[in-house]
Parts: sequence; structure tokens; C-alpha cells
Amino acid sequence: MKLSNALSLLTDLRIGISIAIIPTLKAILWNPTLLFRPRALSRIFMANLWMTFGPGVDSSAKAVKEGLITPNAYGIVLDIGAGHGHSVLYLNRARVSRYIALEPNVLMHEHIRANANAAGYHESAGTLVILSCGAEDTKSILNSLSLIAPTHTSGQPQLVDTIISILTLCTIPEPQKTLTNLVRDVLKNGGQFLVYEHVLSKREDVAWWQRFWAPIWAIAFDGCRMDRPSDVWVEELTLDGKASAWRESKTWLKDDDHEENLFFHSVGRFVKA
Repeated sequence: MKLSNALSLLTDLRIGISIAIIPTLKAILWNPTLLFRPRALSRIFMANLWMTFGPGVDSSAKAVKEGLITPNAYGIVLDIGAGHGHSVLYLNRARVSRYIALEPNVLMHEHIRANANAAGYHESAGTLVILSCGAEDTKSILNSLSLIAPTHTSGQPQLVDTIISILTLCTIPEPQKTLTNLVRDVLKNGGQFLVYEHVLSKREDVAWWQRFWAPIWAIAFDGCRMDRPSDVWVEELTLDGKASAWRESKTWLKDDDHEENLFFHSVGRFVKA
């Protein structure tokens, strides 16, 4: 791997810090107790960072999302790690009845609401739900579903038809356990898991640098790990002793990624067995 590519991350780190450090320091001056609450401080930093980075990240993945989300998402959609809710802009309103945005960083919620409203989803109509719990908290997700969606005549709780994971598995705690619980407990049989993630490279030299930078990057970007093989975890997911959690799957790569990219992306559509 070329050293220039390996060190390219320094530019992103410098830009990110320069964008978010001043408003974060202002928040500390206003509330010094943040110094003893690193998680809250990290989310303030990330919220300010995403104001600048978010639209660009969304724009760079526009073609991917148009091919992954627009033709496939349907019914009740759960968007885990929704960020600013950019994914809602790619939903087909005629096919998606309800958009549930899962975003633990409440500082992002006003942006989710604005994007969802622009796409035709509103809390007042029951077509938009914003949850502040994490993806690992399936109990809270299911409780919310029981309140907003009718129970089947069989007495079984309503589950979601589509789960969307866009650049999220890199940050959630215990990702393999969380992934298993989400697919097993929240996604209905025959439902879809749509995923677009940056993943651990198959090239060992690139993967070495990803592992080198991962701890530093995670500090600046609210726990984001660039060294997770999330694509492998999804593809090899099993449930209740089955050979595979999926009855159908298709994966592909982002067209403009080069093989020395430290943020190498994987895209996939998986249908639950």
C-alpha cells in the first residue's frame, strides 16, 4: 500500500477536528460537567462534525443508495443509526408505510425530522417515529413497535419489513450480537436487511493500516471502527441453528472504491429465511 494512501486519513482527521473543536469547546465552557461525561462530549463533537461531513458522505453514496434502498425498501422500515435521516430521501413513499429512525444521538433528531417531513413522513400522521435507543436495545424497539403498529390477528407483535444499515455497524457495541438480535427478533421472516458499510479490506497491507488507525479514528468519530469485517458478519449470520439466516442474498462493491481505500465499502441485500 502506498504510504500516501495510508496517511491520507490525517487530512480527514485535521479537517474534522478543525470543524468540530470550537463548538465542542463552547459546549464545555457552558457545561463543564461534560469533561466527566465522555460519551456525551463525543456526541456533541460528532453532531457538529456531521453538519459538514454528513451531506458529502450522503452525496458520495447517492448512486449506491438509489440502487439499494429505492427499489427494495418496503412496508415498515427501521433505519438503524439514522444520523441526519438521509436514507429517508431514497425511500419510495408509495411502498414504505412507516419510517422508524433509530438514532441515539438526540442532537441529530431535528435533522431526521426535517428530512423525513420533506419526504412525506410525519410524526403527527404516525408515519414517522424517531427513537433514541441504540440498535442493541431490541426490547425498546419492539415496545415502540407495539405502540405504533397493529398486532397481527395471531396475537404476534408486528415486526419490521426492512432494516437499513448505512455506515452503522462500524459504531454499534457488540456488533455481532446486536446484528443477530435485530434480525432474529425485529425483522420479520421474508423481510429485508439492506446494508452499506465500510469494512475491513481483504488486502492484508490495507487491513494493517485500518487496524493501526482504528483506535485513533474511533476517538474522533464517536466510536467508528474502520477495521470491522461487517460484510462477513452479515453474510455468515446464522439463527437458531440454521445453516444461514438468509434465504436470498446479493452483495456487491461500491463502483468508485479503489483497492487501497482505507474506507472500502460493501453493499448487500439480504432476505431473511
